Amino acid sequence: MNTLNTVIGCMSDYDPEALAVEQARHIIRECVVPVNGVQYVAVRTALDRVLANDLISPINVPANDNSAMDGYAFDSSALGGGSPRLEVVGTALAGRPYIGTVTAGQCVRIMTGALMPSGCDTVIPQELVDADDTYVRFAPDAVRAGQHRRRAGEDLAAGKPALRAGKWLRPADLGLIASLGIVEVPVFRRVRVAFFSTGDELRSAGQMLDPGCVYDSNRYTLFGMLHRLGADVLDLGVVRDDPVALEAAFRHACENADIVITSGGVSVGDADFTKPMMARLGEVAFWKVAMRPGRPLAFGRLASAGHDALLFGLPGNPVAVMATFYLFVRDALLATMGANSQALPLMRARSAGAIAKRPGRTEFLRGIVSSGSAGPVEVSVTGAQGSGMLHSMSEANCFVVLPHAQGNVAAGDEVDILLFEGLI
Repeated sequence: MNTLNTVIGCMSDYDPEALAVEQARHIIRECVVPVNGVQYVAVRTALDRVLANDLISPINVPANDNSAMDGYAFDSSALGGGSPRLEVVGTALAGRPYIGTVTAGQCVRIMTGALMPSGCDTVIPQELVDADDTYVRFAPDAVRAGQHRRRAGEDLAAGKPALRAGKWLRPADLGLIASLGIVEVPVFRRVRVAFFSTGDELRSAGQMLDPGCVYDSNRYTLFGMLHRLGADVLDLGVVRDDPVALEAAFRHACENADIVITSGGVSVGDADFTKPMMARLGEVAFWKVAMRPGRPLAFGRLASAGHDALLFGLPGNPVAVMATFYLFVRDALLATMGANSQALPLMRARSAGAIAKRPGRTEFLRGIVSSGSAGPVEVSVTGAQGSGMLHSMSEANCFVVLPHAQGNVAAGDEVDILLFEGLI
């Protein structure tokens, strides 16, 4: 496990008050240690878990040669002369194979997935033949020898890895595992994440709002994001701006979780006790990142009673919480889960309007992407981009990502976008 000091010591341009996004992501990646507990779980409960060992296929997929089409199976030697005229001698259905050997001049009516009859190596689709109850006829160039025949093991051969360790299991993977007849799979244990919000002004949903107070939305968005990534979550609620209460919350979180996430209290306000408490209980690699929204962002490691945990001190503004989570916490959480690198799925789109941007920071603007009937995909920003405007995140379906060195964007310029679907 790399210490923060070791990682930072290798960076020639390290500045904890003004790190570029990629520098911050590098520090986090170098400090993550995957969990080591392995569990065997039923296939149905393996969704969003990470495979701990290579999964070796016990069978060929498909298990036997079979038809890829509805049509007629025959021996390709019939293609050597003029237009073939073949006698239909039987039918092969999926799960009900044709018993017997097909000889020259014969064919078998066959359905998709049915076993290839003995003596057959080619299938002609039914729409390419003239057929009656006894014979089929077709043009000699309507099909090639061996066409429309799936060979045993062509998808996956017995003894070969079906899935590699570190695979984050998605719905298609569950289907693949089930197709191999496997009942249980080895996965890493779930990562435990403790989180809480800080601030005397915060109230939980259902409580009365006193003057100057606001409802805490960050814990709900954090819960949703963590749940979607398959974490075990420990919600510690709202913690007052009080050093004693903060220390107790940090210690409890550190002793019961792999990752600790806070929202609020990492800027420079007079009542922001979170920042010094982080430094007191652990080591902090950086406090600020050159990005918008999300500049006040702390990352480090906590220690308490023989336990340690990664620490993310996220900003208090709701949009900044979501932006920093997806840019920093998501990668760390997946790496801690033992997952292979999961790059953010950036796409290119044309900007519908001009965007003002100064070089020196990475910006993440809420956007609405759409595809017209003609031309490239187009994206528009949602309007005002204040980091407290959570409603705009609900309206948006992507971030417009403007990199560190980017200047102003003109209407029609291409920009990077990060789609929310499948992410948020």
